[in-house]
Amino acid sequence: MTITLAIDTAAPRLQLGLLMANGQVDVSVDEIATGHAELIFGRIAALLSRNGLAYADLQRVVTTTGPGSFTGLRIGLSAARGIGLARNIPVVGLSSLVALSLSAQGPATVLLDARRGEAYLQTFSGPGAALEPGALLPMETARASILPGSTLLESPFVDIALVTRHGARRDPADNPPEPNYIRDADAKPQTAARIERLGS
Repeated sequence: MTITLAIDTAAPRLQLGLLMANGQVDVSVDEIATGHAELIFGRIAALLSRNGLAYADLQRVVTTTGPGSFTGLRIGLSAARGIGLARNIPVVGLSSLVALSLSAQGPATVLLDARRGEAYLQTFSGPGAALEPGALLPMETARASILPGSTLLESPFVDIALVTRHGARRDPADNPPEPNYIRDADAKPQTAARIERLGS
């Protein structure tokens, strides 16, 4: 069994999963909307320690990639990439919509409130088996697109144990740890032209 650390910071939780050589998964969950950066490495250290492991024992890192909180995602992705780089181990990125589908027993539709009357939507034939890419749609359109006979999943909170096991089996080459925002960031970088106009 590949010793795998999973990280999820896409929703108002800090969730960690640790898959060990014996096949067991231990988890750490903190209900927090902000402050992931201050807690994450302390929680990882505690999770490893209580299972008699250290960073040197890790063989893979998995992280959810969104959609979700921009700040939360950056923290989780940065931590995962940093550990992967420091330990020279693969890092797997897993879409949060795919991660949410893992809790279904069969066909599923993941529908997340994206605010502004919009929703993130993706349909699945089974856990992790996407039928189409995730999309950002008007809420009414999204609800009309729910896969008939499927389980509707609307909670933003993944089952981190399932994410850990699933990520341990995914090919890192096909699942890079890149942010999956779907919607562009609200904040736009200033351009030189804008700065000049402000100063004129």
